[in-house]
Amino acid sequence: MIADPEGAAAPVMHPAAPVAAAGATPARDRVPVPQKIGFGLGSFLDMWGHWLYQSLAFHVFNVCLGVAPGLISTVIFLKIAVDAVSDALFGWLSDNTRTRWGRRRPFILVGGVLAGIGLPLMFAVGRGWTDSEYFVFMLVSTCLYVPVMSCFNMPWSSLGAEMTPDYHERTRVMSWKNAIQKVPELAMFVAAQFTTLAVFNDASGKPDILLGAQVYTAILGGIMVVVAIAIFLLTRERYYEKVVAQTRQRVPFKDTLYRTLKNKPFRQMLGTMLAYNMATSMVGLLGYYATVYYVCGGNVVEATQWNSMMGIAGLVCGLIGIAFAGWVARAHGKRNALMTVLVLGIVAFIGDWFFYNPRLPWLQLFASGGVAFVGAGFWTIYGSAMADVIDHDELGSGQRREGSFAACGSWISKVGLALGNGASGWVLMFTGFDAKLPVQGEDALLLIRIFLSGIPICGLLVALYIVSRYFLTEQRMQEIRADLEARRGTV
Repeated sequence: MIADPEGAAAPVMHPAAPVAAAGATPARDRVPVPQKIGFGLGSFLDMWGHWLYQSLAFHVFNVCLGVAPGLISTVIFLKIAVDAVSDALFGWLSDNTRTRWGRRRPFILVGGVLAGIGLPLMFAVGRGWTDSEYFVFMLVSTCLYVPVMSCFNMPWSSLGAEMTPDYHERTRVMSWKNAIQKVPELAMFVAAQFTTLAVFNDASGKPDILLGAQVYTAILGGIMVVVAIAIFLLTRERYYEKVVAQTRQRVPFKDTLYRTLKNKPFRQMLGTMLAYNMATSMVGLLGYYATVYYVCGGNVVEATQWNSMMGIAGLVCGLIGIAFAGWVARAHGKRNALMTVLVLGIVAFIGDWFFYNPRLPWLQLFASGGVAFVGAGFWTIYGSAMADVIDHDELGSGQRREGSFAACGSWISKVGLALGNGASGWVLMFTGFDAKLPVQGEDALLLIRIFLSGIPICGLLVALYIVSRYFLTEQRMQEIRADLEARRGTV
C-alpha cells in the first residue's frame, strides 16, 4: 500500500495496467457523437435559464424601467443564494433515484420543459410600477423559477461526469459541450440588441425594451422545451446499470456538503472556481456599462449593436480557446492547461484597459474575444477535472456521487456568484454612475475602467496559486482507474 496525497491508503497500481499514451482513447471508452451533442445541448438551458435573466435584468429593469441598480443586484444575490439550496436538494434526489430511464434523465426532461415555459414569465411586468413593486415581483418570480432550473441543471451537470471513464475523452466531452454552448452564448449577446429593434419602438419612436425582452424570452423558452426533449432522447447514463442500479445503498443528504468537502482535490477545484467566478462576476456588469457610456457616449442602440458584434467575436475566440485548452491538456495535463488559461486571462483583463476606447470602438471585439477565449478554456478543463475528482472519491467511498459533487460545487459556486453579483450593482453605484444621466461623469467612467481590469486580475492570481497545487495528474488517474476496475469491473 502507498499513501494517497489526502492521507488515505491507496492500492499500488498493477504493472499490467500501463498508462495510455497522451490522447489515446480505447474504442470502448469513446462517447458517440450523438451523445456528446445531446449532452452539449443542455448548455442552451443552462445558459438561458441561469444567466439570461442576469444579463437582461439591468438592461430591462434599470435602463428601461429605472429601477435602482442596488435593488436589482440584491435580487440577483438572493436568487443565487436560493439556487444554491435547491441545487443541493436536486443533486441528492438524482443520486438516489432509480427508474427505468436512469437517475438523471427524468429530472432533465421535467425540469427542462418547465424551465422553458417559465422563462418569459420572469419579465411579465407592467409599466409605471414603483421600485418596491418591481423589487417584489423580481424576488418572487426568480425564487419560484430557481427550483425548476435546479431540477434540470443538477442531473445534467452530474451526467457530464459519468459519460466516460477515460482521462482524455472527458476533456473531449467538455469540449463538445462548450463548443455547442457558444450558440446560446451568442443569443445572450444579441439579446440586448433584439430588445431595441425598431419593430418594438413605442409611439414616440423610442425602443420598447420591455416588450422586446418579453418577445425574446418567449422565443427562447420554446427552444428550451424542444431541447429538453432532445437531451432525454439522445443521452445515456453509462454508470447507471453497471454500478448504480446494482446497489440499494443510498447517499445521505448530509453528504451533499459535508463528505464531498473532505475530498482534497475537490476543495482545490472549488477554490480555483470560486476565485475565478467571484472576480469575473463582480465586473461582468461593468463591461456593458463601459460600452454604453464610455465607448458609445450613452447611445444605447449603438451600444447594443456593438454588444452583438462582441458576441460574435466571443463565439469565434471561445471556439479557439476550447481547442487550445484541449490541446494543452492532452500534451501537458489538465493542471498545466488550467494554469496556462489563467495566465492568459490576466493578460486579457490587462488588455481591457486599452480595448475599451471611444476613438477605436472596434477594439472592444478583442476585449470580448479575450475573455471568451479564457472562459471557454477554463470551463472545458474544469469540467473534465471534476470527473477525475469523482473517480478519486469513488476509490475511497465506493459510491458514484456525481449529484452530490455537482450540488456541492454549485452551492459553493453560487455563493461566490451571489457575492460577486450582489456586489456588482453596488460597485457600479460606488463609481458614481447615475442611470438618470444620459452622459456619465469622467470620474465615474475612470473608476468603471479601473475596476473592470483590476478586480479580475486579483481573482485570477488567487486561482492560479490554488490550481498550481492540484495533484490528480494523468498518471495518478490511470492508477485510480485500474484500482476501481479491479474492484467493480469496467464500465
